[in-house]
Amino acid sequence: MFQSKRKPETGIGGALAIAEVVYHSIVRSVRKQHNNAFIAIGLNMMQAVLFVGALFLMFSLLGVRGAQLRGDFLIYILSGIFLYLTHIKSLGAVMGAEGPTSPMMQHAPMNTIVSILSNALGALYLQTLSLLLILFIYHVLWNPVEIDQPIAAFGMVLLSWFTGCALGLVLLAIKPWFPSVVSIIAMVYQRANMIASGKMFVANALPSYMLTMFDWNPLFHIIDQARGFAFVNYYPRYSNWEYSFNIGLACIVLGLMGEFYTRKHASLSWSARR
Repeated sequence: MFQSKRKPETGIGGALAIAEVVYHSIVRSVRKQHNNAFIAIGLNMMQAVLFVGALFLMFSLLGVRGAQLRGDFLIYILSGIFLYLTHIKSLGAVMGAEGPTSPMMQHAPMNTIVSILSNALGALYLQTLSLLLILFIYHVLWNPVEIDQPIAAFGMVLLSWFTGCALGLVLLAIKPWFPSVVSIIAMVYQRANMIASGKMFVANALPSYMLTMFDWNPLFHIIDQARGFAFVNYYPRYSNWEYSFNIGLACIVLGLMGEFYTRKHASLSWSARR
């Protein structure tokens, strides 16, 4: 997987070598949760099921199930929970990627970009597989899953992953300089998105004074757009996915610039500050 001496190679050969390193790094990142990949996937699914169950029970007790959208109520919950989990897990995975002072960086051709990419793809793999398995089980055991525009809806899953990775990249670049502050920011952002993501309500049902409290959040736009693609009778009027995509692009540029600067000023003494 890693080698101490790098031999001259063609562009295609170099790309394949990097792809191999990324693949092995993805496997390593997935197995961080558990040595058995199947158990790691099962734990990820269990977390999603617990979120869905808690939200389903809360809505049932409050008696507001019919006040949201006409359609499968569980799909309504899943469309919020899974995009929320995908977003925060990708953010945490990228923010937790190994930096330039990690011992792994001493093994060529390993570098910080490979570490970031493998953590991001590992998070996407776990979330996508968990989503497909839960939808399959629900389709077989309970109700047939009907999604109006499945490709576009899955595009919103990818967009939630992309924006989570972008924000995580910005935090990763800042983390060596202010580790405690970044940890607090990440925790507050993840907790705030329990409400601010809009997974428990739809934008069309909110009054204008409340919309201003949520429309800053790219995840709010993504979840609302995903429900527009999932349900034939819901058209989101107060959100757009382009806003979230642009925020993600801006954060990617800022994060890469910050990561490059941080890498150039890396110091082994940073490990003592964490």
